[in-house]
Amino acid sequence: MDIASLDAGIDEQELIEFTQHLVRTHTLREEGRGERAVAAFLLDKIRDWGWTAEVFDADGRPNIVVTLVGGGGAGPTLAFEGHMDVVAEGDLDQWTVDPFGGEIRDGKLYGRGSADMKSGVAAMLYGTRALQLSGPFPGRIRLLLLADEEGMMTGAKAAVANGFVRDVDGVICCEPEGDEVCPISKGAIRLRADFTGVMSHGAMPWQGRNTLPAMARALLSLEALEITLIREVGNRPPLGAPSITPTVVRAGTADQMNTIPGTSSLYLDVRTVPGVDHGTLLKRIGECVDTAALECGIGSTVTVIDDRPWVETGSDTTLVTALLRAHETVNGVRPNLGGVPGTTDGTILTHYGEVPSVVYGPGGKWIAHMADEYVAVRDLERYALTYAVAAHDFLHRGS
Repeated sequence: MDIASLDAGIDEQELIEFTQHLVRTHTLREEGRGERAVAAFLLDKIRDWGWTAEVFDADGRPNIVVTLVGGGGAGPTLAFEGHMDVVAEGDLDQWTVDPFGGEIRDGKLYGRGSADMKSGVAAMLYGTRALQLSGPFPGRIRLLLLADEEGMMTGAKAAVANGFVRDVDGVICCEPEGDEVCPISKGAIRLRADFTGVMSHGAMPWQGRNTLPAMARALLSLEALEITLIREVGNRPPLGAPSITPTVVRAGTADQMNTIPGTSSLYLDVRTVPGVDHGTLLKRIGECVDTAALECGIGSTVTVIDDRPWVETGSDTTLVTALLRAHETVNGVRPNLGGVPGTTDGTILTHYGEVPSVVYGPGGKWIAHMADEYVAVRDLERYALTYAVAAHDFLHRGS
């Protein structure tokens, strides 16, 4: 492998300007904004390089797939994955720069999505281009540019449903992980518990059935369940412990505080680690809610909004070892094996698409979704080159 020839295929200044343009292009779903503008920009670059793209829809949002045949004979298929959407910028008073300005200051490129994950999208494109320019390679590279990762991951789910990962032997998700190679990710379950009682006047509570005491009992029961769960499975480095977190409570209205609420809802964000069976945990959560409701003489239901099981790829697989070697080759140090504290599109691709995944990309591990989000400018070329080296290694060694 000639690293110099791979590096020569990356125009660093063009890569920086390309990433700035991505950051400056709004890709929020709110206010009519979405992935369409950035998808159009990406398609222009893809076609400029002579690549052919397939575009498919997921919940009205565009997704892009590019497949490059290496021309070097039979071999495995490696996918790079990135999402085009970003979270909202939040409170502008907390920003010291324009969230969509793509400003470079002191070696950092600032803006919403700079780390999560437009720099990863840019690096995977330019890394793949560098591999192509270096000469024929065995097998294929597939680029997955997906929508709605920050929401319900409809792009990844549609990619699986449409068969775009059926022939893939491994996927590198280019999310920011601060130089860690992460072959393991926490699971996540989003739940809503609804309590149904009887509304009544606040002066005559005996005529109704207040749902809030039942919710309070459920919250205490769920807190106890979390403690029990942690005792059962323990702390699982590098992921940590599982958690059951109440995040939203809805009941009554402030302008009707003299009315006992006949209905209320509790939303839960559950995070899991290896050793936690989602089906069993959902049953236990349901029992906590139903018991609390029954004790108060009201009804209850639990609805699963989304279920994303924890996933793990062996650290000794060809996919992970290729990335470990590539990082060491480019940077001169062996990277740490880490874990993803949240979930990524890789969760969907691995669990539902049955393809091994590993998460590794430019940007700090904890900077995503923060004010003054940034990526180090030097990370762009560094990661593009690492992706090219990893792809060369994986495709030549086979899956």
